[in-house]
Amino acid sequence: MNETAAQEAITQAHHEEWARVVAALTRRFGDLGIAEEAAAEAFATAVERWPADGVPPNPGAWLTTTANHKAIDRLRRENKRDDKHKEAQMLSEDDPPEPLGAIEDERLRLIFTCCHPALAMETRMALTLRMVGGLTVPEIARAFLVQETAMGQRITRAKAKIKATRIPYRVPAAEDLPGRVTGVLAVLFLVFNEGYLATGADTDPVRHELTAEAIRLTRLIRALLPTDGEVAGLLALMLLTEARRTARVSATGELVSLEEQDRGSWDTALVVEGHRLVRERLATRIAPGRYQILAAINAVHTSARDVRNTDWSQIVALYNQLARLDPSPIVALNQAIAVAELDGPEVAIAAVDRLEDKLAGYHAYHATRADLLRRLGRSQESRAAYDKAIALAGNTAETAYLTRRRDQLG
Repeated sequence: MNETAAQEAITQAHHEEWARVVAALTRRFGDLGIAEEAAAEAFATAVERWPADGVPPNPGAWLTTTANHKAIDRLRRENKRDDKHKEAQMLSEDDPPEPLGAIEDERLRLIFTCCHPALAMETRMALTLRMVGGLTVPEIARAFLVQETAMGQRITRAKAKIKATRIPYRVPAAEDLPGRVTGVLAVLFLVFNEGYLATGADTDPVRHELTAEAIRLTRLIRALLPTDGEVAGLLALMLLTEARRTARVSATGELVSLEEQDRGSWDTALVVEGHRLVRERLATRIAPGRYQILAAINAVHTSARDVRNTDWSQIVALYNQLARLDPSPIVALNQAIAVAELDGPEVAIAAVDRLEDKLAGYHAYHATRADLLRRLGRSQESRAAYDKAIALAGNTAETAYLTRRRDQLG
């Protein structure tokens, strides 16, 4: 097998098997740190051996077995012959699996473990993105708009706390699920966003394996909590966003904005399912949460057959409602984008400029500002804003789009 084919197989295996391997090792050894390090060593071994030996028939099983051996070797080297080591030695692949609780998918069980209430919310999200999503520390840092070193320390501290406080790798009981779901939904939303608009310059601009996995896991939670409005809202939001995936990047690798997309290429089945979920939540007449409002905004966008038919007044009203629940600067930025369509760029630019102190390091802030300045005829300022957005954007398709828009200024 040539090296390129082997590398492609390893990349695919990492996308598909990382969370499974980490979950299996966490269950067996009861230590998230050991699980992560052994999984990483197994993939490193695959990089060395697969080009020469060929890709095994079952990559996931090969990686799990190799990682198990790596973990046991590490425990022996460190002479940690405590109860954990003895238990690991006694376990074998022939042992019957432990009884499953309310959650029967190991990756979903791992998410709930990483999202334990003893951890701070941001720590839960970062840890789960690393352990379950398989994202690198730089990718997670970009998602949180923080420095890479700070994010690495946060994840390290989280694993240390899990070990020190003996947070168990345990399936939550059914009655515990509602109280644990908020952090899980936040994590899945971040995983989906990383797939929908990848932040790494050395990755595909759209990572379908991440969006598909986020949707799959959200469907599982929906089956567990069928009456939870925010679970339904997040699923609807993902479906309506995923429906536009194939229209978002051109044949030349450039991001295609919503107003320029071929709406005929959107996935009709996903749009229909997303709209149905939104209508079901509206019919309950229960005050919606954040994800339900975001889903409703996307439902308005996907209801318009042409961008000129978009009901911007409804979108602005929904953003006003969202801002009361989530008065974050990013919500305010998106709110201003909608206001620009309804009341004009003059009104919107004033709102955007007020966000500079909070969003100076966020590429979308500068991209939004550049577009508004362009519409106002302030070309020199617009060019400067595009330059800042391009410097901060990590997505290759988005960089190509912003560069073209900047160059059109002349």
